[in-house]
Amino acid sequence: MSIPLVDLRAQQAEIADEVRAGLDEVFAATAFVGGPAVGRFEQAYARMTGVEHCVGVANGTDALELALRAVGVEAGGEVIIPANTFIATAEAVSRIGAVPAIVDVDPEHLLMDPDAVRAAVTARTQAIVPVHLFGQVAPVEELLKIAADAGVPLVEDAAQSQGALRNGRAAGSFGLASGTSFYPGKNLGAAGDAGAVTTDDAEVARRVRVIAAHGSAHKYDHEVIGFNSRLDTVQAVVLEAKLARLAGWNERRRAAAAYYAELLSGLDGVLAPTSADGNEDVWHLYVVQVEERDRVLSVLHEAGIGAGIHYPTPVHLTGAYASLGHRKGTFPVAERAADRILSLPMYPHLERGQQEQVVETLARAVG
Repeated sequence: MSIPLVDLRAQQAEIADEVRAGLDEVFAATAFVGGPAVGRFEQAYARMTGVEHCVGVANGTDALELALRAVGVEAGGEVIIPANTFIATAEAVSRIGAVPAIVDVDPEHLLMDPDAVRAAVTARTQAIVPVHLFGQVAPVEELLKIAADAGVPLVEDAAQSQGALRNGRAAGSFGLASGTSFYPGKNLGAAGDAGAVTTDDAEVARRVRVIAAHGSAHKYDHEVIGFNSRLDTVQAVVLEAKLARLAGWNERRRAAAAYYAELLSGLDGVLAPTSADGNEDVWHLYVVQVEERDRVLSVLHEAGIGAGIHYPTPVHLTGAYASLGHRKGTFPVAERAADRILSLPMYPHLERGQQEQVVETLARAVG
């Protein structure tokens, strides 16, 4: 039996009727840009996140860039980010003309290391960007204190953490602003690219809207140089239907993660992930660590198990960021993890029998 890494078919089946009805409304009203569905979704997502404002944009990378611009990051400044993240985190910084100041991660959860952040703060630091990787929330309390001491904003990269909580508070509500992605495979995924910025600050929200609309709050009145980044109305229809089910889908992910942990308990050669104290993770990805990862991955693929790697190359070792001058060994925790991490199938409709097959195959591969 083939088991995919991510399976969106069951999700789509649940929302098909609602999406069809919503699309009929959009086309009947010809409300193709900024229609009512966009406003409804923005309000609903803000409520779920526990913030005052949500601004829908075209994708997650734009969301993070717009959030950084709106809080005052400018060309020539430095923005502290973790080495263990998707390259979009760094791209959002670079597209402003700022410089990613990369730091290592903690060895247990592979999240931004506060001690490394503290050591990386300089007079050029303009923001700190923790990444809520794999659906877990970064240690924001410590990071917020570091940011406050440095006099800079904290901007969350919440692209993988829709619905995740830390001490009862939602990811995307801790920083001055947060960027998230609704890429189809996310916990809350559109039927294409989409993203959003969340914030409690009305002026930050206004700036995001202005920059994302060609620098214009009113038609043909362009106060700054902006660009075109809008949440598509069709995507808003899909997201609105899925948002109503997100809490339930996240609970299924948590149940699947708990069953994986049970199956993997006592299995030599596999390090299973754990949740940090205070976190209610949403398990966007279920990432184990193994030796000879590439060989193990090959065995899983040969058996029809759709495992993956998130991410095989830390940001500082990509060709895109060779100019920063970091060499192998600079961030050892992230580098060691990159050689060992393995993402197992994880989605809300994953069945226990499928998980058992995954772990049985994994046990053979590492045995």
